[in-house]
Amino acid sequence: MNRTVSTPDLSQPARTEGADRSSVLGRSSSQNASSALSPQTPRVSLLTGGGDKPYALGLSSALTADGVILDFIGSDELAVPELLDNPRVNFFNLRGDQRPEADSFTKALRVLAYYGRLFRYAATAKQKIFHILWNNKFELFDRTVLMLYYRLLGKRIVLTAHNVNAGQRDANDSWRNRLSLKIQYRLSDHIFVHTEEMKSALFSSFGVSGDKVTVIPFGINTTVPNTSLSSSDAKRRLGLGDSDRALLFFGNIAPYKGLDCLIAAFIEALRKNGNYHLIIAGRRKGSEDYWRQIQETINRSGLSEKIVQRIEYIPDEQTEIYFKAADVLVLPYTHIFQSGVLFLGYGFGLPVIAADVGSLREEIVEGETGFIFKRGDSVALAETMARYFESDLFRNLEARRTKIVEYATGQYSWSTVAARTTRVYSHLLGTRPISDRIS
Repeated sequence: MNRTVSTPDLSQPARTEGADRSSVLGRSSSQNASSALSPQTPRVSLLTGGGDKPYALGLSSALTADGVILDFIGSDELAVPELLDNPRVNFFNLRGDQRPEADSFTKALRVLAYYGRLFRYAATAKQKIFHILWNNKFELFDRTVLMLYYRLLGKRIVLTAHNVNAGQRDANDSWRNRLSLKIQYRLSDHIFVHTEEMKSALFSSFGVSGDKVTVIPFGINTTVPNTSLSSSDAKRRLGLGDSDRALLFFGNIAPYKGLDCLIAAFIEALRKNGNYHLIIAGRRKGSEDYWRQIQETINRSGLSEKIVQRIEYIPDEQTEIYFKAADVLVLPYTHIFQSGVLFLGYGFGLPVIAADVGSLREEIVEGETGFIFKRGDSVALAETMARYFESDLFRNLEARRTKIVEYATGQYSWSTVAARTTRVYSHLLGTRPISDRIS
């Protein structure tokens, strides 16, 4: 069971088994390793926003293995042994409880208390580099006031931009959104993105020069449990048979995810093969009208018995059920640069059918790890689904799963992410010459 921090002052480092985390920072079995650390060893504050456990844990593990000393700014959700027991991690549970079932007043108090702790931490932290993985609750405030505060404190700011402009993606862009993004990008000393297309978008939309941006892979998800559960057992847990052809839609349900296109394609495919089943696993995010329209389409089709719906947050310990029950993952996105769900699927060796959007074409080896279809075209998606189930990739699925895992592990290695990240840290700290940078 995950341990949470019970100290009354959450701005203090987490404690484990009565031992002060700050007292064991860098300690080996019999000697305090920090005394032997080079002055050039990067010491970094990693600001996670309190979420995105797979990325935060994968990155922190790789960075500390590469020699980095971390102040990890986390939450109850992230207070896990992988961090608390890592001698190179000083865990600060500033965000605390984030359970969604709390009332609005409690949520407001939690967020305000968090910002107070964050301001206090930043004012006293000795780390020169602040690496922001995600902003916090109030995006406009974080991109402007909080960034200026960090700069006034003399911090060098590194930002991981998982999305260049999520407002444009979600169809709720505004001049305030674009202006605040431009300010955050301008105030950042260096920016990490996951694709060359994102790097180009930073330049074309926000004027960010290329020498300020580094492209890093999206590390493979290594935090979700992967047990000996078989595909047959996973199918049975969801009420499916071994011969049922199961397609999986996984993750937040929002308009840009294109679930409406998948539903239309699924209805079309069933007219030719009644053995298809669709699994929808994830929680609604954003437009209620969008979800209502999807439900109306399903009800009108009369095919609801062919669709397994788990419309809720899927905890890590249940995730493998869906990816092992499925025969293929479908990403019918309409607007995205890259998808974490793709790499979660690859971690389970699951082939992917994806829309030709963002970098998905570059991430999928046609016929080997999946297939691509024209974005927003439900007919093309139905045809691609049929093509997949007629392919060697599906006929030899169990053997191909192993090959996909091997491919993904090498292609999207956290060690590669850490190597490029630490080189940027070292450059910002003045311990690596400009000519040795990765652009």
